[in-house]
Amino acid sequence: MSRLNYHHLYYFWQVAKQGNLTQTAQKLHVSQSALSSQIKQLEQTLDVQLFTRKGRALTLTESGYHALSYAEEIFKNGEELEKLLTSGKALPGATIRIGILSTISRNFIEQFIQPLINQEDCRYTLQSMSQTGLLTALGEHQLDMALTNIPVRGSNKQNWQSRVLARQAVSIIGPPGLDLGKDLGASYRDRRWVLPYGENPLRAAFDAFAAQYQLHPHIIAESDDMAMLRLLARDTGALAVMPDVVVKDELDNGILKSYLVLPSVFENFYAVTVKRRVVHPKLDTLFRPLL
Repeated sequence: MSRLNYHHLYYFWQVAKQGNLTQTAQKLHVSQSALSSQIKQLEQTLDVQLFTRKGRALTLTESGYHALSYAEEIFKNGEELEKLLTSGKALPGATIRIGILSTISRNFIEQFIQPLINQEDCRYTLQSMSQTGLLTALGEHQLDMALTNIPVRGSNKQNWQSRVLARQAVSIIGPPGLDLGKDLGASYRDRRWVLPYGENPLRAAFDAFAAQYQLHPHIIAESDDMAMLRLLARDTGALAVMPDVVVKDELDNGILKSYLVLPSVFENFYAVTVKRRVVHPKLDTLFRPLL
């Protein structure tokens, strides 16, 4: 159990903000000696000196500055917690905690969170992790929402709330100037490729087309990370398989070209949440453009 006395910390916080022991004691309706005693007890408990004292003047030490920074956050969160519990609603100024699958397209993420980027009073965190990590963090209420391109199904222990945010067509991407046809015919045979790795559904779809059209692809690199595939597509001169959104900037700048959309092949992007009594009010701004 922590030995930190938050009552003592509160008194320190007030004195540090006020900068004057006498004025703070008057504001808090306690004696100056009692206030000084509380702060000394805090220093003794933490075995640090928080103030240097010169007469009546108090100056924060380096440890004091660190303590003040944490105290500001602690008591700000305490005020928000009190308002949340009394109102039953999350505060608009509370941080939105978004988890993202580590291998998902960053361009898609940026497009999706654009409504938050455009709000000056909005604070949010983006945490990258595995699919298992996302679901664990959601189940423990460490995240408000998770973004993934892997379908999520409920279980007896957890009823995930999953919705499709977007459905992106998948294309064959490559450097400009290649003589490639409008179907997966001879012009695509014996080409160099960078492809999604493992059990990715995009890879399975491409392998099926390759077998059907006898492409015999020369695979030079594989990755399960779309950000890595983007770099490989840009720098190797090989053909790649991915949604256009992954390389949007390169397509716009003419560094890469989208040659062919694979028929009936899509990558789905999902928002996953769990049922909660208190939902952050600004999450609705993310879903509103989708309605």
